[in-house]
This record gives sequence, C-alpha cells and structure tokens, in this order.
Amino acid sequence: MPTSHLALPALDALAGPVLLVDDARKVTALTPALEALLGGTLRAGTPLAQVLERADGTEPLDAVLKNGREASVRLRVGGRSKSVRVRAVPLARGPRASGWALLVSPGAVEETNGRAEVFHGLWTQAPELRRVFRIVEKVARTESSVLVRGESGTGKEHIAHALHALSARARGPFRAINCAALPPNLLESELFGHVRGAFTGAVRDSPGHFRLADKGSLFLDEVAEMPLDLQAKMLRVLETRTVIPVGGRQPVPVDVRIIAATHRPLRREVEAGRFRADLMYRLRVVPLFLPTLRERRGDILPLALRFLEELHQRGARRVERFSPGARRLLEEHPWPGNVRELRNVMEYAYVIGEGPVVREADLPPEFSEPRQAAPGTQPPPDASLEPERIRAALAQAGGNRSEAARLLGVSRVTLWRRLRDLGVTAER
Repeated sequence: MPTSHLALPALDALAGPVLLVDDARKVTALTPALEALLGGTLRAGTPLAQVLERADGTEPLDAVLKNGREASVRLRVGGRSKSVRVRAVPLARGPRASGWALLVSPGAVEETNGRAEVFHGLWTQAPELRRVFRIVEKVARTESSVLVRGESGTGKEHIAHALHALSARARGPFRAINCAALPPNLLESELFGHVRGAFTGAVRDSPGHFRLADKGSLFLDEVAEMPLDLQAKMLRVLETRTVIPVGGRQPVPVDVRIIAATHRPLRREVEAGRFRADLMYRLRVVPLFLPTLRERRGDILPLALRFLEELHQRGARRVERFSPGARRLLEEHPWPGNVRELRNVMEYAYVIGEGPVVREADLPPEFSEPRQAAPGTQPPPDASLEPERIRAALAQAGGNRSEAARLLGVSRVTLWRRLRDLGVTAER
C-alpha cells in the first residue's frame, strides 16, 4: 500500500498523529504529528508487532485492528516506548481491506519511565514534582514548620492539605488564610481573634484562625505580604505558643503547626527590609519548591486530557485529541497561571469547540495573539525546530540536512543555526 508523501501533510492536518499499516501488518508511513509525539520515526516495512504492544503484554494486533474500538497501548520507537490510545480505521481498495490507519492520541495518563502519580489532588509524571511528594511524606511526620515556594496555580494549598492529612494532626482542624487578601488591621483580627468592643463592629468575641486551628494545622498563604508590625506579633506567637486577641490582655495557649507559602523568595524580601529575618528562619525550617507547569511540559497534554475527561462527565461533548496546531500552542504556552490556568483553558475549549478534536480556534484569544518578547531576550526558536522535530526530520532524511531542512520547511542555514544552538556542530 504505497503512500504518497504529498498526502501525509493533508492527513496530518485532518487527523493529527496517524500510523499507516498495510494488509501485511507492516508500517508504511506515519504523519509528522506522530513523529513529533513519539520523538522519532519508523522505517517503512517494520512489522507492527515490533512497534505496538498492549500494556498487559497480550497480543494486540487482531484486537486493535479488527474491532475498531479505542485501545490503550504502548508504541515502541528507537528503544523507547510511549503510552498512547489508538483506534484502527480500515482502508479499503475495492471489496478488500488494503490496510489500516491507526489514529493515535496521547494516553489519558501519560507515563515517564512507566510512572505517573496522583498525590492529594496533584497529578504528575514529572520526577521533579514526585520528589517533592516524597519530601512531603517525610516532613509530615514531624512538627517542623514548612515554607512552600511556588507560583500561583502550582498547587501550594494542595501540598499544605497533604502535610496536614499525612501528619499526626490529621484528625485536628485545618485552617487557611490568604495574608494578601485582607488589610493589616483585619488580618490581625482574623489571625489572633478579638474581644467584643475592640473596634467598631466588634459586637462579639471572635477566636481567630490560630485558636480555630488548635491541635491542627494553619496554612498562611502569601505570607510575604504580611506587614512588618504584624510580623513581630506573629514571631511572638510562634515563640510563646500563645495568642493575645485584639483588644485583649490575657495570652491564650495554642497548639498549631504552621505551613506557610509564598510566590516570592523570602530571603530577597529580608534583604529589601520587607520581611523579618528572625521570622523567616522560624517559618522556613523546611523549604519546598514547587516546579511550574512550563518546567514540567510533559504534564501539559496529559493534564489537559484529564481536565477534558472531567468536563465530559458533566457534559455531552467527548474530546479525544488535539489538532497538531492546538497541541503545539498548548506545549509552547508559558502558562503563567500554571495548572489553574490550564484547567480554565480546557473549560473554554470544551465550551467553544465542537466534536472530538480541540483545534487552534477553540483556544482563548491570547493563544492567537503574538507574544511580546521581554526586553533584551532572544526570540524563541521556530516551533518546527524543537529538538524532537529536528531528530525526527533527520531520521526520516537519513541524516541528510538539506532534506531534513526541506521536511521542516526551513532553509539549511536556519537548520544549521538551530543545531549549533543545540550544541550539534558536526557537518553532514
């Protein structure tokens, strides 16, 4: 079943990652989108049995090719394997089948080294975040104060909940307060409580978060926003394990474990005179650093599919995959709002789009707007020149750089410059 290379771009645009197989169950071609997904290419004539395997080890060929239903499998390329979902569409020439087109989409739970993990509401396959999970499990067994560093949307409160749930205080209360959300006078009252008549509107006693969290955990989000005078009172609470309500005189004992979080480096805040060094040392006994979503780009598409599956549980639309253009935009987006932003983007795409494919037009307007580079920074490399695309093109071209440049749609000089940037300088 010969395949015209001119037809592959059209097939790529219509169906995305596709593996073409002839009636002898041998690979004939694969679309550029599938090469990018796999990070490599396959030689025409490779037996499908050498490429496709079921996760449970059973023979997948007949089951996958004949029943037409979607199946979870692993594709092996160049010594590596990748979890994907495939659905076989028969290709007929007259009354007889002449092969199949295997429509490929990333597995709903992609794996790195065969492992992915859900940890107290956080899903990842990135080793950097899994290492944080292991530290949380160790620290939770202690009474040490923890400072969680991470951008908005990285899951700081999830980590705080995990530290509480895995600790000996799990049966006690968990309280959370955002220190940036309240003015200083109200923040003090919310933390330490107040007595009736302490200020206008204080018509009754209020215990405050510290006393409400007694025998449990108190999560102080955006602790770097706390004003200096309140920081001094916070330090006294940590040292004496007592609080004095606003307007009160008698200290009240409290037994609370503090979990703090911030998106700013506290050391820099100390150097700038905005945060007390002695309080920083009390809060930052065990620092935890949460990676951003752009630092774990392998999580983007699997997480997006998980969010779409959650939306499918509440709606009628079933999304199976992303178009090549939408996939590229999602993978290249800087994600300043991290996982929270990704969830919102998927809800937008689910509502705006139709059918089983998320396309470029289904994404929010900012995805189609040109991004402005920061002053003094170099523009990002062309999307077609990502390392995995280059490797796939070079493999398909047998190492010929002129042919690889043609496949990528760039000049040979542009490809040479990109290879130089990647540290590949030998000419071919």
